[in-house]
Amino acid sequence: MPEAQHKIEIRPAVPADIPLILSLIRELAEYEQMLNQCIPTPELLHDNLFGAKPKAEARIGLLDGKPVGFALFFHNFSTFLARPGIYLEDIYVQPAARGKGVGQALLKDVARIAVERNCGRLEWSVLDWNEPSIQFYKAMGAVPMSEWTVYRVTGAALQKLGST
Repeated sequence: MPEAQHKIEIRPAVPADIPLILSLIRELAEYEQMLNQCIPTPELLHDNLFGAKPKAEARIGLLDGKPVGFALFFHNFSTFLARPGIYLEDIYVQPAARGKGVGQALLKDVARIAVERNCGRLEWSVLDWNEPSIQFYKAMGAVPMSEWTVYRVTGAALQKLGST
């Protein structure tokens, strides 16, 4: 017997979604085995998503009217393309809702935004052990950038590097 059709909706996040987004971020951090690094607060999310100068945007994925996932992204810039891009910081769908099209709808929605805003690319990172996500992204037409290595400076090292 075929699975019942589900109604999938994607909408922009609003300030009232902050508790939901915070909860989904924590679920994602637990899934990625990084809960000890997860320190967002409602105030930080509000300031950076909805404050005077938003730094990022979020979309909420709903399955049959129930929020089950999110995508959080921001603009970057390609000097080689001389155009903006979108960096998809996180995309997450709760386990019970996976395989029903919500992740695909979230990714397509962010791609649509990139096209509407004349971006030159949409990119993101994925943990090398996260094989289900890797296969999902490849099925959506993404290709790994294996010749690039991500570098990061945080905490005390960032403070030291950024001090005068």
